[in-house]
Amino acid sequence: MIAPLEHRQRIAHLTPLDDVVRRIAKSIHPVTPRDMRAAAALGATLAQDIAVADPHPAAPLALIDGWAVYAEATTDAGAYAPVILRDPHEVAVGEALRGDGDAVAPLDTVTWRGDKGEVHGPVAPGEGVLMPGTDAGAGEVLRQIGHRLRAVDVAAMQALGISGVRVRKPRIRVARVGRGRNDIADAIADWLAYAIAADGGEPVVSRPGADLDALLTGGGVDAVAMVGGTGAGAADATVHALARIGSVEAHGIALSPGETAAFGVVGSRPALLIPGRLDAAVTVWLLIGRCMLAKLRGGTENSPSHASTLIGKIASTVGLTELVLVRRVADGVEPLASKYLPLATLAQAHGWIVIPAPSEGLAPGAQVIVRPLP
Repeated sequence: MIAPLEHRQRIAHLTPLDDVVRRIAKSIHPVTPRDMRAAAALGATLAQDIAVADPHPAAPLALIDGWAVYAEATTDAGAYAPVILRDPHEVAVGEALRGDGDAVAPLDTVTWRGDKGEVHGPVAPGEGVLMPGTDAGAGEVLRQIGHRLRAVDVAAMQALGISGVRVRKPRIRVARVGRGRNDIADAIADWLAYAIAADGGEPVVSRPGADLDALLTGGGVDAVAMVGGTGAGAADATVHALARIGSVEAHGIALSPGETAAFGVVGSRPALLIPGRLDAAVTVWLLIGRCMLAKLRGGTENSPSHASTLIGKIASTVGLTELVLVRRVADGVEPLASKYLPLATLAQAHGWIVIPAPSEGLAPGAQVIVRPLP
């Protein structure tokens, strides 16, 4: 049975994007910090400084493969007047010297005659040696609170023996409405999960066809991103479900593409309802979802971007904030698509720019801020 039009989800008016962002800034607070393994916390925001307890290394280590020697004994060594070393000790990279010397001579600088080694050049004190405290001093801060944890930070922590870290890493439920196969909705959900993880969140993916109320109210997450059911179709009901069990802060956002998106709150947890069109879903997440995640994650770091010159003209509708896909060219970036973003163009784009709502568009030569696509 087809639902009567008067009972369907309707958009009374389009809420400006800036108003939605302000509501997000006002209503969302950073999540409670938790302790995590360093590798699992990749991308999360640090809730406390990462500091080194003890100097590293604690003892001198070999920086190269070679022979542990006392530098003073090699002072007079030369190509034609080698110095004989008694009982030199071979060491590998990372091996402690253990009092066998204060320098490491490279393997090819020592030749052997019976059980005696001859060094053919002087070795300076500390040469080939990683001295105590060189990697990090006691109490040294590797990464400060409020910064995101990078892969190189994780590597440094693991090498220094730091196994855990205290971070804010919001859990976001990713779910799509409807049952059965839906290639577009599945693609959106998969992309959302990747984008959330890449931006310092932890996606919690739910199976298709689950009850709407359960998805919006279920525990174990800090926010919900729901795909599909935001329009006025006969089967669209996600906005009604949000209104029934929570509050709808905005349904219909002055955003192109993505006008049917909605944002609301269930209890104290934000819920972002995302259209079931891939280009609209990408736009809504990049311009609204990332703001939501950033507030939940806390910290001060902004997403990467760079300035460039627009090659070509863009016409825009006043009152709508528009996302435009762009491609790098020799002298800047050229616009590829706006309003509707074809699937092939999404894959071909090098980044995206935003046309503000008051603007009628941009002329060739305009300076723009380009951001990468996840």
